[in-house]
Formats: sequence, structure tokens, C-alpha cells
Amino acid sequence: MKRQMLNKFTAIFFAASMLFACDATRNANNKQKGAVIGAGSGAAIGGIIGNNTGDGNTALGAIIGGVVGGAAGGYIGSRMDKQAKEIEQEIPGAEVERVGEGINVTFDENSGVYFATDQSNISGDSRQTLDKLANILSEYPDTNIMVEGHTDDRGAESYNLTLSKNRAQAVTNYLVSNGGISQGRLTTNWYGEAQAKYDNTTAEGRAKNRRVELAIVANEELKQEAQQATSQN
Repeated sequence: MKRQMLNKFTAIFFAASMLFACDATRNANNKQKGAVIGAGSGAAIGGIIGNNTGDGNTALGAIIGGVVGGAAGGYIGSRMDKQAKEIEQEIPGAEVERVGEGINVTFDENSGVYFATDQSNISGDSRQTLDKLANILSEYPDTNIMVEGHTDDRGAESYNLTLSKNRAQAVTNYLVSNGGISQGRLTTNWYGEAQAKYDNTTAEGRAKNRRVELAIVANEELKQEAQQATSQN
């Protein structure tokens, strides 16, 4: 009962906070959205997202929960705008979404990074995609990256969890070993079938659920830089 009451409270708070953010950013650009969403209790929203998904370290929770807000958030948002645009231009198949002060990048099996059935090795076009991504990430060393693995719901839950782990780790390892990205910038999580975004009863939905997601967020150095730069204005 206590858990149910808590979920109701967090859902109401989340809805109210998001209404505030949506209303405040309806006519704003991405840089401005980073500032407003950050000022609008972004850390609380991120925590609620984490609770509702069962893990505070989800990609969306990491992005929104780590906001700085205010003018510093706008400073970070401007950097993220540029990086997001580069990813969209260099990797057309990627689903790139600017959220608050970060970037959420999704690759499903039809959009740049994919795996053979029951396999977790990276080959072919996936290598080219990750090479391009690594080049862009190298241009922005003041960001951290979370890599997440997901599957559809076919097969045993335990098997899917392991498969998503192996695939997420394969992407992380490739970015480090082949892309030259520092291991310290990367965090790897996996969720198996637990966080489906699409309908698993359709072939198209299952294909989209078999995905790798990345959250790109400001590291502490960039946050400090943003605070210092904007406090002088």
C-alpha cells in the first residue's frame, strides 16, 4: 500500500513538472529548453523517472536527473545542440533526441547498430556507425556516455537480460578499443525486455525494442565551466 501511494504521488508530481516544462518551452529553442527544464526541478523529475522504470540509472533518468539548470543549463544546452546536430548529420539512421541538457541516441536493428539473431558481436555496417559516433564523441571530451542494451520479449527473461548485457558491453568495448573513447567516460547498463518502448506483439515493434540507447550528458568539468562562464555575466 505504501508503495502504491508513493507511485501515485510521484506520478502526479511528474505530470505537474512536465506540464510546467512543456508550457515554459513551447516556443523555446533547444538551448533555452535546457535552461528552463533544468530550472523546473529536473533532478526530481529524473529521480521519479528512475523510480518508475525500476532503476535510477536509465538513460532518460540520467539526462534529466543530472541537469544544472538556469543560465548554466543553457550554456550546456548550446554545446549539446551542436553535438546532436553532428550525430544527425553523420549517422542518418540514428534516432537523436535532445532532452534537457543531454542527448538520447537510439539505434535499433534497422538503424545503424544491429546484431545477428542471438549474437552480440559487432561487424559490418555497425562498425562504420560506431566509428562515426566515436569521432563525434572525441570532439566533445567534456561529456559522459551511458550505453544501454534492450531486447524484445521473445525467449526467456533471463536469457534476454544476458543478451542485452552482452550487446551493450560490446558497444562500450568497441568505443573504447576501436574508437579511442576513455573507459572513464562510459557507463554500461542492460535491461533485457523490461523497458519495451514499442508493441512486442508486432514484428515492427519487436525490431524497435531490440535496441541500444546512449545518454550523453555533461561531465563535472563542463558543469563547472558552465557555472563559471555564466556567473560572470
